[in-house]
Amino acid sequence: MMPGFRLNLAPLKEPLGFIRVLEWFTAVFAFGSCGGYSGQNVISLNCTEGANGSLTTLTAAFYYPFRLNQEFLVEGNTTLCNRTVTETHLMGDAASSVEFFVGVAVLAFLYCMLALLVYLGYMHVYKDSNFGPTLDFVVTAAFAFLWLVCSSAWARGLQVVKYATGLAGISSALSLCSEPDVSCQISEMANMRSLDISVVFGFLNLIVWLGNAWFVYKETQWHSQKAAGQQGQGRRAGQAPI
Repeated sequence: MMPGFRLNLAPLKEPLGFIRVLEWFTAVFAFGSCGGYSGQNVISLNCTEGANGSLTTLTAAFYYPFRLNQEFLVEGNTTLCNRTVTETHLMGDAASSVEFFVGVAVLAFLYCMLALLVYLGYMHVYKDSNFGPTLDFVVTAAFAFLWLVCSSAWARGLQVVKYATGLAGISSALSLCSEPDVSCQISEMANMRSLDISVVFGFLNLIVWLGNAWFVYKETQWHSQKAAGQQGQGRRAGQAPI
């Protein structure tokens, strides 16, 4: 057992500890719903050459962290619809936004574990000085800002992924789809529901961390000094002569 450790579960019954547990869960869902994702779309090429027609399929596979411009749509030179098609990749790159998002979520997850350890075992040290609550407030407010930035960035990055793997993006990457006798359609679409959920949890984390910042702020001397000042002004006003 670490020196000074005193197990006390009471903070879990208060907003300070309860919301920190909630933050832990929302951070897990945020990075768990997009990290490790993989999907693929199947593209059907209908070649209508005179009275004779043929159907060819291509597979557009994409994975976390969505460096789409490195994923093959057509691997090597090949013949499609009696035309030679050169090596073709998907368009776009959403790696920076999703890696930033996952990085913030993992750091938030780790900070919640550290904060809960302090709340449950070292609350007597936490409240002994203003350093602990002040540091906790600053970090909590910083994470709220980071959730805003990374969630917005990943929401934009997800739109890039959806466009690049959709019919419009594939048609732009594969010039063969613009030929008058070639019709391109997506016959199988990857399920991106978990990616949508990750964006929702990102903005949910923003709300939760902003709310918790207020409860952490109430533990600091800034709040106690302000409350004491207001009480002092109230007493002086009550003692003023009529």
